[in-house]
Amino acid sequence: MPAPTQHVLIFADAPAKPALGAPCNGCGVCCLLAPCPLGVLLSGQRQGPCRALRWQAETSLYRCDAITAPQEVLAARLPPWLQPSTSLLAVGLGRVAKRWVAAGVGCDCDAELEPESPSEQLP
Repeated sequence: MPAPTQHVLIFADAPAKPALGAPCNGCGVCCLLAPCPLGVLLSGQRQGPCRALRWQAETSLYRCDAITAPQEVLAARLPPWLQPSTSLLAVGLGRVAKRWVAAGVGCDCDAELEPESPSEQLP
């Protein structure tokens, strides 16, 4: 049985996906395919691109806003009664997010990427 095909839109300037186990290079493929466990909590979804993933045009890299902008992520996600605690909770999130998303552990995405042929590209 062939592997299922999933289409993801990736900025053309993004670096190529590294080999499995190689250091993360900000390609974004893993987070574009599905959120990690932390991303599930922050984005409220189990499928599709993580809502905490952000493209940084100035560096041509994808980054997790739970690490780079935890206060913004929490402000967008917390219920109104917790909004006054956003700053305090952001300090904690900023400290644990790298571990929760396995930053620095190496690429754990085994997806095989193939560029779309011109006939498959979206209009």
